[in-house]
Amino acid sequence: MTADTKLFHGGDTAIIFSHTQPIADDMEISQQCNEVNDLIISCKTSKESLSKLYTMFKRSVFAIAFSITGDYHLSEDCVAETFVRLTQVKRFSAKNGDGRGFIFTVARNVAFEQRRRYRKNCVNLVIQSYGDADKTVEDSIFINQLLKNLNDKQRQIVVLKCYSGLTFKEIAVIMKSPESTIKSKYQKAINILKSKAGVI
Repeated sequence: MTADTKLFHGGDTAIIFSHTQPIADDMEISQQCNEVNDLIISCKTSKESLSKLYTMFKRSVFAIAFSITGDYHLSEDCVAETFVRLTQVKRFSAKNGDGRGFIFTVARNVAFEQRRRYRKNCVNLVIQSYGDADKTVEDSIFINQLLKNLNDKQRQIVVLKCYSGLTFKEIAVIMKSPESTIKSKYQKAINILKSKAGVI
């Protein structure tokens, strides 16, 4: 069984797309969570673990950072800083921790710190791809222009849901809001994006 959450056209590689992917069963999800948890614990002393985490999460971390900072180069810095901080983690427990959500929380915190520090230098529109050189300028302009119609929280929720693939429950934990509020903000954001994209 597959899930297709393609919302509207913004180019074949638009960030608003969540490409058709197989729906993982509970056992597979549990195994993935355990793997990420183990990698977080071991990345402090293992370059291989850190490299695996980087490969698995660099694009999602970049997207989260970009949704907050609005700056391509600053978001790249956020990616680097996020993975540096993962090697310094002292309070993460594999028994209780959701590794994926933990990584995205760290990324989000780093992005807010960077945005506060460099707010004057952040630009509103960045004609760059989300960390992927083969995306076209047209796609980047389209997506950036659409996301400008959302407020900060709406933009973060859309990126976390559509690009990073988090559940509403996971996003609620990361953003420290009730799940019902996250769902409501997400639906409102999607309606805005569809309207601006000419879908509705």
